[in-house]
Amino acid sequence: MATNLDIDQKLLEEAVSLGKHRSKKAAVTDALVEYIARKKQQEILGLFGKIDYDPKLEAGRRRAKA
Repeated sequence: MATNLDIDQKLLEEAVSLGKHRSKKAAVTDALVEYIARKKQQEILGLFGKIDYDPKLEAGRRRAKA
């Protein structure tokens, strides 16, 4: 699917250079993949303190590994 975007050329050129990409499309695709991964990580961090934790389960795992 073709998409027309007005992207700052200096930023795009820097992304291509820093990422050692062969094309502008590769740089944009890599940036989108990284952006999505970072947002998913933030969602996981948002669960901190909201999930019940049973310390007995963790203790049992440590003993089983040792």
